[in-house]
Amino acid sequence: MAWLFLIIGGLFEIGFTISLKYAENFTKLYPSISFVICITLSFLFLNRAINQGIPIGTAYAVWTGIGAAGTAIAGMLLFKEPAFFWRVFFLLMLIGSIIGLKFVSPE
Repeated sequence: MAWLFLIIGGLFEIGFTISLKYAENFTKLYPSISFVICITLSFLFLNRAINQGIPIGTAYAVWTGIGAAGTAIAGMLLFKEPAFFWRVFFLLMLIGSIIGLKFVSPE
């Protein structure tokens, strides 16, 4: 269950970074509210995962990795950021590293 909480927290991290982009320096109300909700839930789920036994270093690496990879992918899809070969290649390596951490981490 701890890994599920960690994944959910990482997804909310993607949510708060995307909300931050749409909030335009917190001048837009609804994206700003979305940012506050997503960042709060992201940290709560990260905290829950850590308290259920995932080592802090592993949890933080996976949480930020999900956020970084997801935000980069969302940037390519939503904001037309470049999706050239090497960028996608290294994003896939990051995702592979996140999966690898899951398999080598103690339960």
